[in-house]
Amino acid sequence: MSFASRVATFAALSLSLVGMIAQSSAGIAAESPTLPTTASVNQLAAPAPVPAPIPAIVATTTPLSAQTAADTSATPSDDVEEEVAYPTLAAAVADQSVPSNAGEDLRCLAGAIYFESRGEPLAGQLAVAEVILNRSQSRRFGGSVCDVITQRGQFSFVRGGKIPSAPVNNDWRTAVAVAKVALKNAWESNASEAMYFNARHVGRPSRVKVAAIGNHIFYR
Repeated sequence: MSFASRVATFAALSLSLVGMIAQSSAGIAAESPTLPTTASVNQLAAPAPVPAPIPAIVATTTPLSAQTAADTSATPSDDVEEEVAYPTLAAAVADQSVPSNAGEDLRCLAGAIYFESRGEPLAGQLAVAEVILNRSQSRRFGGSVCDVITQRGQFSFVRGGKIPSAPVNNDWRTAVAVAKVALKNAWESNASEAMYFNARHVGRPSRVKVAAIGNHIFYR
C-alpha cells in the first residue's frame, strides 16, 4: 500500500474514532441529571421565611359592676349571723325571737334572769346576765352557764342543784329575749365587767362597785 493510501486510511479511522467518542459522550450526557443552575441552587438553599410571632394571649377578667360588687359584699354568709345595730336596748330585746325548745345555756340563763330580776328594768336584767356570763368565762365559778348558776350557795332560787321551771308568761319571754341579747353581745351593758351583784338592802361588800341598776348593785 502506498504512503498516500495509508495516510487516507489512518485519517478515516481517526474520524470514525472521534465520532464514536462523540456519540458516547452524548449518551452519557443524556443519562446524567441536569445540575441546577446557580440561581436554582440559591433558591433551594435559601432559608424558609420565619413566620411572624403570635401575639401573646392575655387572660382578662371582666370586673363586676359597682352595683353587683356592692350586692355581693352586702350578702351575709349562711353560717354567720348578721350583726344589727339597735338604737335602744328595748329594740334589741323586742327583735329577739323566743324559741319553743331553747338550748341549755339559753334556758339556764333565762331562768336566772327570771328568778333574780323579773320586773327589773331591762338594763338590770341584762346586768344579771352579764354577771353570769363573766363568771362562766373566768372558769372560777364553773365551766358553763348552767354550772355557774347551779353552783352551791350562789343563787337562792336554785333547789337541789336544779333551776326550777318558770311559768311561760310575758316575764319569761322577756327573760329569754334578754338572755339572747346577752349571749349575742348585742348590747353593751353598764355592768359589763361585773362578777357579783346583790340587792340594795344587803350590806355593801368590800368590792369595787360597777353599777347600780334598779334594785341591784353590781360589783367586780
